[in-house]
Amino acid sequence: MPSKPSGHYVTSTVGEETVRAFVPDPLPPGLPARDRKSLEAPIRDAEAALARLKLAGEMIPSVDWFVYSFVRKEALLSSEIEGTQATLTDVLSYERTGQAGRSNIADVEEVTNYVRAANYAFGELDSNSGLPISVRLLNECHSRLMQGVRGKDKLPGELRRSQVWIGGTRPGNAVFVPPPWNQVPDLLAAMETYVHSSDSLHPLLRVAALHVQFETIHPYLDGNGRIGRLLIALLLKHWEVLEMPLLYLSLYLKQHQPEYYARLGAIRTRSEWTAWFRFFLAGVALVADEATRTASALNARISNDRRTLLAAGSPTVSAVQLFELLPEYPVVSMPLVTRLLETTKPTATTAIERLVANGVLQEMGERKRDRLYGYQAYLDILA
Repeated sequence: MPSKPSGHYVTSTVGEETVRAFVPDPLPPGLPARDRKSLEAPIRDAEAALARLKLAGEMIPSVDWFVYSFVRKEALLSSEIEGTQATLTDVLSYERTGQAGRSNIADVEEVTNYVRAANYAFGELDSNSGLPISVRLLNECHSRLMQGVRGKDKLPGELRRSQVWIGGTRPGNAVFVPPPWNQVPDLLAAMETYVHSSDSLHPLLRVAALHVQFETIHPYLDGNGRIGRLLIALLLKHWEVLEMPLLYLSLYLKQHQPEYYARLGAIRTRSEWTAWFRFFLAGVALVADEATRTASALNARISNDRRTLLAAGSPTVSAVQLFELLPEYPVVSMPLVTRLLETTKPTATTAIERLVANGVLQEMGERKRDRLYGYQAYLDILA
C-alpha cells in the first residue's frame, strides 16, 4: 500500500496559529496495474446494477414523476446529513401548497433550495446552450442552495476568501485543513480541465476521484457536502453513465459515514485510492439496486391503485385525472386541485372525496381550512 500523501502541505498563519493546509495533487491518481485489475469485477457489478436501474426507469409509464420523486428524496437525505430534520411529506407539501406541516420551515426551505439547485444544473446539462460541468455551474448551484437560508451570509455562489477547517474548534486542532483560499481557483480550474479531458480510468472511477477532489478543495464557506454529492449525479450524466438523475449516494454515505470519512482521510494521508474506489463502487451497486426496487414498487402500487379506482364503479373523470397527477403531486389541497384540473371548487372537492373513499388519498393533519391530502401508499414506498 502506498504510504505517501496524495498532495502536499502548506504552512500558514490563521489568527495567531500556525496551521498545515493540505493541497491535493492534480487528477488522475496513479493506480498500479494490479489495482486496476482488482477493480474490474466491482466495476462490472456497478455497471450491471446501473443497467437494471436504467431499464426500470424506461419501463415506467411516465419517467417525469419518478425523477421528480427521486430528486426530492435525495435533496432530503443530502440536507439531513447537514443537520436538517424535515420530512419528505413536509417538503412535498411545502412545494405544492406552501404549508410545511410539522417540520421547521427553515429546514424545509434548505431542502427545497437543494431541489432548485439540482433542477437548475440538470436543466443546463440538458440544454444545447446550457453550461457544462464547470466552476461557473457549481457556483450557480451554490448560489441557489444558500439563498435565504442558514449560511446565506457565507458568500452564496462565491468561492471562499478565507481559510476553513473541518472538525475541531479552531484550525490548530482541526481534523482536516483544506487548501489556502488563494489556491482554490487554480485547483478548481485544474479539476474542471480534468472533467473535460480524456482518461483511461473508467468513468465511475473518475466520478469517485472528482468527488474526493472537490471535498478536499472545499471551495465554499458552507454547503460543500451538498454540492459535492450533487456533483456525483451531474458527472454520471456528463459521462452518459446514467442519463436520468435516479442514482444518489447520500443515503449510502449517511449510513456509512464513519467509513466514508475514514476513506477520504486515507486518500489524503496515504493515497489509498483503491480502497475508496471499492467503497464507492459498492455504494453505486447497492443504491442502484435499491432504486430499481423502489421504481418497481412504485410502478406496481400506482398500477394497482389505478385498477382499483377504475373498478370502483363510475369514477368521475376529474377523479381519474387527479389520480394521474398524484405521482407528481402526492400532497394536495383543494385549492391546488382546483388549479391543477382547471375546474371549479365543487368538482375538485368531489375528485378528492372519490379518491379518499377509494383509499388512495388520506387526510393529513387536523387542519380545518385548506386541508391536506396525501397519496400515503406512494409516500411510504418512496420514504
